[in-house]
Amino acid sequence: MSTRGVSASSDGYFDAASTEPLHPAAREVLLAAADEGWADPARLYGSARRARMLLDNAREVVAAVVGARPDEVSFTASGTQAIQLGMLGTAAARRREAGDPRVVAVSAVEHSAVLQSAAHLARHEGARTVEVGVDRDGRVDPAAFAAAVADDTVLACLQAANHEVGTVQPVDEVAAHCAGRGVPLLVDAAQAAGRVPLPAGWSVLTASAHKWGGPAGVGVLAVRRNVRWRSPLPGDEREGGRVPGFENVPAALAAAAALRARWEEADAVAARQRELVDHIRARVPELLADVDVVGHPTLRLPHLVTFSCLYVDGEALVTELDRAGFAISSGSSCTSSTLRPSHVLAAMGALTHGNVRVSLTSDATRDDVDRLLVAVADVVTRLRAGLGAL
Repeated sequence: MSTRGVSASSDGYFDAASTEPLHPAAREVLLAAADEGWADPARLYGSARRARMLLDNAREVVAAVVGARPDEVSFTASGTQAIQLGMLGTAAARRREAGDPRVVAVSAVEHSAVLQSAAHLARHEGARTVEVGVDRDGRVDPAAFAAAVADDTVLACLQAANHEVGTVQPVDEVAAHCAGRGVPLLVDAAQAAGRVPLPAGWSVLTASAHKWGGPAGVGVLAVRRNVRWRSPLPGDEREGGRVPGFENVPAALAAAAALRARWEEADAVAARQRELVDHIRARVPELLADVDVVGHPTLRLPHLVTFSCLYVDGEALVTELDRAGFAISSGSSCTSSTLRPSHVLAAMGALTHGNVRVSLTSDATRDDVDRLLVAVADVVTRLRAGLGAL
């Protein structure tokens, strides 16, 4: 039996959407590949050829899961770097096509890496950002997104599923319109990869290994062969010219092993997690008054649920639950170190403070969840009492 899930659940870890504990398959491969894949895969001698073979194997595994060709997949240093290279490289290649001023269309609930990259293009390239709003469940209207994509659009960005509330986006419908207008669509699949089937209509796809139980420091950038892309960085021959620097072969191979393992077990894990999340969604309003459970009730990721508690401070929630032995996320998941209000919840028109994001590891049990619910009810009740809000 794996000790990964046992230690994670017994420690009360409920922040898998931030980082999933290392999958046993990744741990085993990482140790083995450290001995076999240490050489420079760009060289021609024997140990280098072995490293190259391992790197190519990792690329093939990832490509099979995300629905790409192996030569379309590159490994980056993080999911954030993949987004930055994907967005800036696509915009650079289409500088002349889209005319001036150029438009970048994004949903209002994208990860901060997407929004900040769009802001970078606005500051340095004169591109204008058009944000498409979402409904109360955090889902974009495909027609509204289509209306934001026009002849002057250089790039469109729509995540596969939201990182804070779990809502799955209508990527396929949006992708069809973008393809009709000749506009590349970047899909951030960080939360969805390895958990649910990915949409097929993307032009550029990004992901992050530590979200699916791979090692930290490995991102994925996939660019379709028919999509124009030009590196925004000085030239480098690594990773097909997309990502500069020496590849971390052992980490890439471990990331691929974890992704394949997670994909093979995805249906069984998702079924268990959906049942637990349904339990949380139903039980929280029974335990506490003035609680808003957010995110789409059915079109959502299986492992993630967020709810907001009126009259309670998010930092206090995190601190008190940590003291009780539970690790949860609050505030914007992109800026949790500062606990700034969530731009995702604000775009949804939901309460932006006092929120709890619960995201389950693959081994989480009903007992784990029930212990967390008891702790949340106790902490929120005590905090409200201290504020005289009861």
